[in-house]
Amino acid sequence: MRSITRISTAGACSLALAFSGLILGVSAGTAQASSCSQAYLPLPDSGCTPGSYNSAVTQSTIGSTICVSGWTATVRPPTSYTNPLKAQGIIDYGYSDTNMSDYEEDHLVPLELGGAPRDPGNLWPEPHYGTKTAYTKDGVETKLKNAVCNGTITLSAARSAIRTNWTTALQVTGIG
Repeated sequence: MRSITRISTAGACSLALAFSGLILGVSAGTAQASSCSQAYLPLPDSGCTPGSYNSAVTQSTIGSTICVSGWTATVRPPTSYTNPLKAQGIIDYGYSDTNMSDYEEDHLVPLELGGAPRDPGNLWPEPHYGTKTAYTKDGVETKLKNAVCNGTITLSAARSAIRTNWTTALQVTGIG
């Protein structure tokens, strides 16, 4: 499973990728076997990125967590943690474009909805290209968080909808 591999190799991966040229977006000249499918794009492969939750965020704690302006900054992992995961994820997903800046290491269940900040199973290299991108997903995340904080929908409903299919989450929850 990808998340187990990513946990054990994240540190070594960044060094190896730097030498192979992947961090700079230069082809290493050898093909890497992918373990995750791009077939689900713009969604991640649920076998590799199932999503997970921050146990500190519950319906009863949203008033002191996700509904507090700036709270996500207190739990967001640094790029020194996420960049090695992104580099490994680019390999795992078999992306031919290995330019790190063309992807966002995104939380499937966003921090705005109490997604697990450091769980590799909640992080994946989401492309900045295509018809529905990381930028599109950001708007969905904000609308869902606002609906949760306004009491329009439950945290559980928002999390389930975005974890299942972020492209339909607004329709499924009745927000959009």
